[in-house]
Amino acid sequence: MKVKKKNLLYFSLTIILLSSGVAYAAVAKSIWHPTKRAAAEKAETHSAAQAAQSDNAKAEAEALLAPAETATDKPATDTAETPYTTDQKTTDTASANNEKKPAKNYLLHKNISTTYFWAGEEADKDNKNISNLPSAWDDDWTAHFGGVDDPKHRDGYFPSKFTPKENPFYFALPYNDFNSKGKQKNDPEAIAIWGKPKKGDSICKNQWIKITHAGKTVYAQWEDVGPFGENDKAYVFGGATPKSKENSHAGLDVSPAVHDYLGLSDVDKTDWQFVDASDVPDGPWKKIVTTRQVYWP
Repeated sequence: MKVKKKNLLYFSLTIILLSSGVAYAAVAKSIWHPTKRAAAEKAETHSAAQAAQSDNAKAEAEALLAPAETATDKPATDTAETPYTTDQKTTDTASANNEKKPAKNYLLHKNISTTYFWAGEEADKDNKNISNLPSAWDDDWTAHFGGVDDPKHRDGYFPSKFTPKENPFYFALPYNDFNSKGKQKNDPEAIAIWGKPKKGDSICKNQWIKITHAGKTVYAQWEDVGPFGENDKAYVFGGATPKSKENSHAGLDVSPAVHDYLGLSDVDKTDWQFVDASDVPDGPWKKIVTTRQVYWP
Protein backbone atom coordinates (compact mmCIF):
# COMPACT_ATOMS: atom_id res chain seq x y z
CA MET A 1 0.00 0.00 0.00
CA LYS A 2 2.86 2.37 0.76
CA VAL A 3 4.28 1.52 -2.53
CA LYS A 4 1.12 2.39 -4.27
CA LYS A 5 0.85 5.64 -2.42
CA LYS A 6 4.39 6.40 -3.32
CA ASN A 7 3.79 5.59 -6.90
CA LEU A 8 0.68 7.64 -6.83
CA LEU A 9 2.63 10.49 -5.39
CA TYR A 10 5.24 10.18 -8.14
CA PHE A 11 2.52 9.93 -10.68
CA SER A 12 0.79 13.01 -9.28
CA LEU A 13 4.03 14.94 -9.19
CA THR A 14 4.73 13.87 -12.72
CA ILE A 15 1.31 15.06 -13.82
CA ILE A 16 1.81 18.35 -12.00
CA LEU A 17 5.26 18.81 -13.46
CA LEU A 18 4.06 17.97 -16.93
CA SER A 19 1.12 20.35 -16.53
CA SER A 20 3.45 23.00 -15.17
CA GLY A 21 5.82 22.46 -18.11
CA VAL A 22 3.01 22.81 -20.57
CA ALA A 23 1.74 25.87 -18.77
CA TYR A 24 5.25 27.32 -18.54
CA ALA A 25 5.80 26.64 -22.21
CA ALA A 26 2.52 28.35 -22.99
CA VAL A 27 3.38 31.29 -20.76
CA ALA A 28 6.90 31.43 -22.18
CA LYS A 29 5.52 31.33 -25.64
CA SER A 30 3.03 34.06 -24.85
CA ILE A 31 5.80 36.16 -23.23
CA TRP A 32 8.87 35.60 -25.45
CA HIS A 33 7.30 35.06 -28.80
CA PRO A 34 5.98 38.66 -29.15
CA THR A 35 9.38 39.94 -27.96
CA LYS A 36 11.17 37.83 -30.51
CA ARG A 37 8.70 38.90 -33.12
CA ALA A 38 9.15 42.55 -32.18
CA ALA A 39 12.89 42.10 -32.18
CA ALA A 40 12.70 40.37 -35.50
CA GLU A 41 10.45 43.09 -36.84
CA LYS A 42 12.82 45.69 -35.43
CA ALA A 43 15.74 43.86 -36.98
CA GLU A 44 13.93 43.72 -40.27
CA THR A 45 13.02 47.39 -40.05
CA HIS A 46 16.63 48.26 -39.19
CA SER A 47 17.91 46.13 -42.08
CA ALA A 48 15.44 47.82 -44.41
CA ALA A 49 16.52 51.23 -43.17
CA GLN A 50 20.16 50.31 -43.62
CA ALA A 51 19.42 49.07 -47.11
CA ALA A 52 17.49 52.24 -47.92
CA GLN A 53 20.26 54.35 -46.45
CA SER A 54 22.78 52.40 -48.45
CA ASP A 55 20.72 52.90 -51.60
CA ASN A 56 20.41 56.62 -50.87
CA ALA A 57 24.11 56.92 -50.19
CA LYS A 58 24.84 55.07 -53.37
CA ALA A 59 22.50 57.36 -55.32
CA GLU A 60 24.05 60.45 -53.75
CA ALA A 61 27.53 59.16 -54.48
CA GLU A 62 26.56 58.52 -58.08
CA ALA A 63 24.96 61.96 -58.33
CA LEU A 64 28.07 63.59 -56.91
CA LEU A 65 30.37 61.49 -59.03
CA ALA A 66 28.78 62.47 -62.35
CA PRO A 67 29.32 66.27 -62.00
CA ALA A 68 32.72 65.68 -60.47
CA GLU A 69 33.80 63.76 -63.53
CA THR A 70 32.40 66.43 -65.87
CA ALA A 71 34.03 69.23 -63.91
CA THR A 72 37.29 67.38 -63.81
CA ASP A 73 37.31 66.85 -67.55
CA LYS A 74 36.69 70.46 -68.66
CA PRO A 75 38.45 72.56 -66.05
CA ALA A 76 41.45 70.29 -66.15
CA THR A 77 41.79 71.09 -69.85
CA ASP A 78 41.19 74.82 -69.26
CA THR A 79 43.65 74.94 -66.39
CA ALA A 80 46.27 73.25 -68.49
CA GLU A 81 45.70 75.55 -71.49
CA THR A 82 45.33 78.93 -69.80
CA PRO A 83 48.83 79.27 -68.33
CA TYR A 84 50.35 78.09 -71.61
CA THR A 85 48.34 80.59 -73.63
CA THR A 86 49.23 83.44 -71.26
CA ASP A 87 52.88 82.49 -71.20
CA GLN A 88 52.93 82.16 -74.97
CA LYS A 89 51.42 85.61 -75.44
CA THR A 90 53.88 87.09 -72.98
CA THR A 91 56.75 85.41 -74.79
CA ASP A 92 55.49 86.58 -78.18
CA THR A 93 55.05 90.15 -76.92
CA ALA A 94 58.51 90.15 -75.38
CA SER A 95 60.00 88.81 -78.61
CA ALA A 96 58.19 91.43 -80.67
CA ASN A 97 59.42 94.17 -78.36
CA ASN A 98 62.99 92.87 -78.58
CA GLU A 99 62.81 92.95 -82.37
CA LYS A 100 61.59 96.55 -82.40
CA LYS A 101 63.64 99.72 -82.26
CA PRO A 102 65.95 99.48 -79.26
CA ALA A 103 65.39 102.73 -77.43
CA LYS A 104 62.23 104.69 -76.70
CA ASN A 105 63.86 107.22 -74.38
CA TYR A 106 64.88 109.65 -77.09
CA LEU A 107 67.39 112.30 -76.12
CA LEU A 108 65.92 115.71 -75.27
CA HIS A 109 67.83 118.54 -76.92
CA LYS A 110 67.49 121.60 -74.71
CA ASN A 111 67.81 125.32 -75.40
CA ILE A 112 68.47 124.96 -79.12
CA SER A 113 68.71 128.09 -81.22
CA THR A 114 65.79 127.86 -83.65
CA THR A 115 65.15 129.69 -86.93
CA TYR A 116 62.35 129.35 -89.47
CA PHE A 117 62.03 128.73 -93.22
CA TRP A 118 59.33 127.69 -95.68
CA ALA A 119 58.62 125.60 -98.74
CA GLY A 120 59.13 127.78 -101.80
CA GLU A 121 61.53 130.22 -100.08
CA GLU A 122 63.90 131.59 -102.68
CA ALA A 123 67.64 131.91 -102.19
CA ASP A 124 68.85 135.17 -100.64
CA LYS A 125 71.42 136.46 -98.19
CA ASP A 126 69.21 135.59 -95.19
CA ASN A 127 69.35 131.87 -95.99
CA LYS A 128 72.92 131.84 -97.31
CA ASN A 129 71.58 131.71 -100.86
CA ILE A 130 70.04 128.28 -100.30
CA SER A 131 66.82 127.86 -102.24
CA ASN A 132 63.93 126.01 -100.61
CA LEU A 133 62.05 125.44 -103.84
CA PRO A 134 63.34 121.85 -103.62
CA SER A 135 64.11 120.07 -100.37
CA ALA A 136 66.98 117.74 -99.62
CA TRP A 137 64.74 114.75 -100.48
CA ASP A 138 62.28 116.22 -103.00
CA ASP A 139 63.38 118.04 -106.13
CA ASP A 140 59.83 119.32 -106.64
CA TRP A 141 58.95 120.05 -103.02
CA THR A 142 57.08 123.35 -103.57
CA ALA A 143 54.80 121.82 -106.20
CA HIS A 144 54.17 118.73 -104.07
CA PHE A 145 53.41 120.95 -101.09
CA GLY A 146 50.90 122.83 -103.19
CA GLY A 147 52.60 126.21 -103.52
CA VAL A 148 54.73 128.67 -101.58
CA ASP A 149 54.14 128.39 -97.83
CA ASP A 150 54.11 132.17 -97.47
CA PRO A 151 54.85 133.13 -93.83
CA LYS A 152 53.25 136.58 -94.18
CA HIS A 153 49.88 135.59 -95.58
CA ARG A 154 48.25 132.96 -93.41
CA ASP A 155 44.87 131.41 -92.84
CA GLY A 156 45.37 130.00 -89.38
CA TYR A 157 48.23 127.53 -89.71
CA PHE A 158 47.77 127.22 -93.48
CA PRO A 159 48.95 129.55 -96.24
CA SER A 160 46.05 131.80 -97.21
CA LYS A 161 46.07 131.12 -100.97
CA PHE A 162 45.65 127.32 -100.94
CA THR A 163 45.17 124.25 -98.80
CA PRO A 164 48.53 122.45 -98.60
CA LYS A 165 48.84 118.91 -99.92
CA GLU A 166 51.45 118.04 -97.29
CA ASN A 167 51.81 118.73 -93.59
CA PRO A 168 52.42 122.47 -92.91
CA PHE A 169 54.01 121.48 -89.58
CA TYR A 170 57.51 120.56 -90.75
CA PHE A 171 61.16 121.15 -89.78
CA ALA A 172 64.77 120.71 -90.85
CA LEU A 173 67.75 119.29 -88.94
CA PRO A 174 71.42 119.34 -90.06
CA TYR A 175 71.66 115.71 -91.13
CA ASN A 176 71.02 113.95 -94.46
CA ASP A 177 70.95 110.17 -94.76
CA PHE A 178 71.99 110.43 -98.44
CA ASN A 179 75.36 111.65 -99.67
CA SER A 180 75.94 114.26 -102.41
CA LYS A 181 75.70 111.52 -105.07
CA GLY A 182 72.27 110.43 -103.89
CA LYS A 183 73.48 107.21 -102.29
CA GLN A 184 72.08 106.03 -98.96
CA LYS A 185 74.45 106.30 -96.02
CA ASN A 186 74.87 103.43 -93.62
CA ASP A 187 75.06 105.48 -90.44
CA PRO A 188 74.51 103.27 -87.37
CA GLU A 189 73.25 106.25 -85.35
CA ALA A 190 70.14 106.63 -87.51
CA ILE A 191 69.67 102.91 -88.04
CA ALA A 192 69.77 102.34 -84.28
CA ILE A 193 66.72 104.56 -83.92
CA TRP A 194 64.54 103.63 -86.91
CA GLY A 195 66.06 100.49 -88.42
CA LYS A 196 67.21 100.06 -92.01
CA PRO A 197 65.03 101.84 -94.56
CA LYS A 198 63.59 100.37 -97.70
CA LYS A 199 66.06 100.74 -100.56
CA GLY A 200 65.78 104.21 -102.07
CA ASP A 201 63.76 105.63 -99.14
CA SER A 202 64.99 108.17 -96.61
CA ILE A 203 65.18 106.95 -93.04
CA CYS A 204 64.76 110.53 -91.81
CA LYS A 205 62.09 112.05 -94.08
CA ASN A 206 58.63 112.27 -92.45
CA GLN A 207 59.89 111.34 -88.98
CA TRP A 208 58.29 113.22 -86.08
CA ILE A 209 59.66 115.42 -83.32
CA LYS A 210 57.97 117.38 -80.55
CA ILE A 211 59.11 120.95 -79.96
CA THR A 212 58.53 122.92 -76.77
CA HIS A 213 58.74 126.63 -76.07
CA ALA A 214 57.40 128.69 -73.17
CA GLY A 215 55.18 125.85 -71.93
CA LYS A 216 53.65 125.03 -75.33
CA THR A 217 54.36 121.87 -77.34
CA VAL A 218 53.93 121.28 -81.06
CA TYR A 219 54.62 118.23 -83.27
CA ALA A 220 56.15 118.34 -86.74
CA GLN A 221 57.58 116.13 -89.52
CA TRP A 222 61.13 116.14 -90.87
CA GLU A 223 61.02 117.41 -94.48
CA ASP A 224 64.37 119.13 -95.14
CA VAL A 225 67.99 119.44 -94.04
CA GLY A 226 69.34 122.52 -92.25
CA PRO A 227 69.52 125.18 -91.08
CA PHE A 228 73.26 124.87 -91.80
CA GLY A 229 75.16 121.68 -92.59
CA GLU A 230 73.95 118.17 -93.32
CA ASN A 231 76.18 115.76 -91.46
CA ASP A 232 76.02 116.87 -87.82
CA LYS A 233 75.45 113.40 -86.33
CA ALA A 234 77.01 114.27 -82.98
CA TYR A 235 74.30 116.85 -82.41
CA VAL A 236 71.26 115.29 -84.13
CA PHE A 237 71.74 111.82 -82.61
CA GLY A 238 73.80 112.82 -79.58
CA GLY A 239 74.17 115.54 -77.01
CA ALA A 240 76.71 117.77 -78.78
CA THR A 241 76.20 121.47 -79.52
CA PRO A 242 75.31 122.11 -83.19
CA LYS A 243 78.44 122.56 -85.30
CA SER A 244 77.25 125.67 -87.09
CA LYS A 245 78.03 128.98 -85.42
CA GLU A 246 75.42 130.86 -87.45
CA ASN A 247 72.56 132.41 -85.45
CA SER A 248 73.99 131.34 -82.08
CA HIS A 249 74.67 127.74 -83.17
CA ALA A 250 71.24 127.33 -84.78
CA GLY A 251 70.32 123.65 -84.80
CA LEU A 252 66.65 123.58 -85.81
CA ASP A 253 64.68 125.20 -88.64
CA VAL A 254 60.87 125.22 -88.40
CA SER A 255 57.96 126.00 -90.71
CA PRO A 256 55.69 129.08 -90.43
CA ALA A 257 52.97 126.90 -88.81
CA VAL A 258 55.35 125.71 -86.07
CA HIS A 259 56.74 129.22 -85.68
CA ASP A 260 53.25 130.71 -85.24
CA TYR A 261 51.94 127.94 -82.98
CA LEU A 262 54.79 128.43 -80.51
CA GLY A 263 54.90 132.22 -80.90
CA LEU A 264 58.60 132.26 -81.81
CA SER A 265 60.67 135.24 -82.84
CA ASP A 266 62.93 135.08 -85.90
CA VAL A 267 65.67 133.41 -83.83
CA ASP A 268 64.51 131.82 -80.59
CA LYS A 269 65.22 128.95 -78.17
CA THR A 270 63.34 125.64 -78.11
CA ASP A 271 63.64 122.11 -76.75
CA TRP A 272 63.06 119.24 -79.17
CA GLN A 273 62.96 115.44 -79.09
CA PHE A 274 62.28 112.61 -81.54
CA VAL A 275 58.93 110.90 -81.02
CA ASP A 276 57.32 107.83 -82.59
CA ALA A 277 54.40 108.49 -84.93
CA SER A 278 52.20 106.30 -82.71
CA ASP A 279 52.82 108.67 -79.80
CA VAL A 280 51.87 111.85 -81.65
CA PRO A 281 48.60 113.20 -80.18
CA ASP A 282 45.79 114.74 -82.18
CA GLY A 283 46.22 118.37 -83.14
CA PRO A 284 46.45 120.66 -86.17
CA TRP A 285 49.68 118.87 -87.12
CA LYS A 286 47.69 115.71 -87.90
CA LYS A 287 45.12 117.25 -90.25
CA ILE A 288 47.47 116.60 -93.17
CA VAL A 289 50.27 114.04 -92.73
CA THR A 290 53.10 113.80 -95.25
CA THR A 291 53.80 110.32 -96.61
CA ARG A 292 55.64 111.09 -99.88
CA GLN A 293 59.12 109.63 -99.97
CA VAL A 294 62.26 110.68 -101.86
CA TYR A 295 61.59 112.27 -105.26
CA TRP A 296 64.53 112.74 -107.61
CA PRO A 297 63.29 112.45 -111.22
